[in-house]
Amino acid sequence: MSGSADQVGLPQDDELQTALSWLDAGRTVARATVVSTWGSSPRPTGSQMIVDSNGNMMGSVSGGCIEGAVVDAAKQTMQSGKPQTLEFGVSDEQAWEVGLACGGTVHVYVEKME
Repeated sequence: MSGSADQVGLPQDDELQTALSWLDAGRTVARATVVSTWGSSPRPTGSQMIVDSNGNMMGSVSGGCIEGAVVDAAKQTMQSGKPQTLEFGVSDEQAWEVGLACGGTVHVYVEKME
């Protein structure tokens, strides 16, 4: 068998275990999952991040560049209960302006965990 869960972006046991412990402690928790990518993407499909209502987080869906927006969306989803799909992208031309080799698009699905 080739590749570990880290290499292919599968959900990490630590994140899921932490989410379960936060839920058991009575916290409200949301999970964000990279559901598709195109072009340059810092995290592969399947990467996950969990967030609680206090803004605590574990895992990563972007390597930092979009995670603030994902945390805000997670807080909205925890309050409303409505899942949402977020899209983040940068064109090839914009990528050069900020020092990246190429552009890309990432779709992140955010859902409340219960």
